[in-house]
Amino acid sequence: MPHCNKQMISFFLTTRCNLRCVYCYNSKERAELEEKSLPLEIAKAGIDEFFANNKSRHIRFYGPGEPTMEFELMQQITIYARQKGGNAVTTELQTNGAFSPKVREWVLDNLNIVWVSFDGTPDIQNEQRPFPHKKPSAPTIEENIKWLYANKGERNLMVGARVTMTDLNVNHQKEMVDYFSSLSIKYIWTDPIFPEVKKRPVCEDNDREEMYHIDLEGYVKNFIEAHRYAKQKGVFYGSFLTCNFDGEAKINCRACTPVPHLTTDGYVSACDMALDGENACHMDCFIYGKWDEQNKKFIYFEDKIKALRNRNVDNLVHCKNCIAKLHCAGHCLGEVQNETGNINGQIPSICNAVRTLYKELGACETYNYLHP
Repeated sequence: MPHCNKQMISFFLTTRCNLRCVYCYNSKERAELEEKSLPLEIAKAGIDEFFANNKSRHIRFYGPGEPTMEFELMQQITIYARQKGGNAVTTELQTNGAFSPKVREWVLDNLNIVWVSFDGTPDIQNEQRPFPHKKPSAPTIEENIKWLYANKGERNLMVGARVTMTDLNVNHQKEMVDYFSSLSIKYIWTDPIFPEVKKRPVCEDNDREEMYHIDLEGYVKNFIEAHRYAKQKGVFYGSFLTCNFDGEAKINCRACTPVPHLTTDGYVSACDMALDGENACHMDCFIYGKWDEQNKKFIYFEDKIKALRNRNVDNLVHCKNCIAKLHCAGHCLGEVQNETGNINGQIPSICNAVRTLYKELGACETYNYLHP
């Protein structure tokens, strides 16, 4: 089931965050803005409209900050969704995992899928994703994950790891598999680091292009070994670059559909990387709707919807002769737009990595849990 089949409504709950990740892709963007949280009125209207026009009853909580920092709002949205969608509603959270015992008790009883942003063994996690003043975060996250699994019982709950890959952990992927497995985590998705989102695309900002680095060839080589190693241990170990390897698709992800991601400032985004409507700058192509406060309804921008839907392998010249085109479909729109300034652009290093992975691993069985 290709990644584009992950149809859902996402809520960008708040710009506040309790960690200080060294590579955060939107920290400077958030720092320049007033702290905001998603208005409940807009969230409810989004649920009404999404449920009326889609078969999916999947809801998801995401950034741009840490969603659990708006715990009461997350509770209210979940209650409302279940009032409208009943037992068909399923819930998902992307979190840094550094939440309180009160929050984790609610998570245990109310969520189905929890992806914890966790970068590997404690030394790496604490280096890349610390609390303020460089206070280690790994102990808190370890405790929460262990507690959730110890108390899970028969609940329909999966807690997995979503790992940002950098030069610190690229050569330690098999060790990550062992470490996460020791915490009872059986589903791991890894994402190579990408440049932060700022006012201009990376192609127009040489300093930013060199700011973050990963040995992509080394990542691919070690990923293949770790993927096979994990499989022997009964652990799923995936890559953002292989998120479409379990099916054929002409579009890369849900951004091409598009499906709603409601922003804190009242806009409808198609992408996790376009987090603010008023200040979207070069990511504005993903902002395809806006909340009309006066008339209490969403207004949509049909030209942007058409452009997003038109982004498929049939219209991407560089995909024409690629052996992996139906298992990649042009790579992530957000990353391509952020780096090239063009949703139909190309990141050659990513293309080479995807082709190598496809030659080595080929198509695979359906994923139990699609990439966050």
